[in-house]
Amino acid sequence: MEYFVYILRCSDDSYYVGSTNNLERRVSEHNAGTAAQWTSHRKPVSLVYSEKQKDLLGARKREMQIKHWSRIKKEML
Repeated sequence: MEYFVYILRCSDDSYYVGSTNNLERRVSEHNAGTAAQWTSHRKPVSLVYSEKQKDLLGARKREMQIKHWSRIKKEML
């Protein structure tokens, strides 16, 4: 199974970083307000970056790495 790390741009121009095994479904859940509290108050969101990972552990590690980056570094992706 493939996993993805993704970055969403929220309506307030903030970023949200997450991971999933179904990118299309997860973005829809964020826009429906059912995926995360952060994005539920900042809809609509748009996908600005994604990358494939081999497994869940790799996706979670990469997610944590990107979450700790500065806004500028995230934008450079």
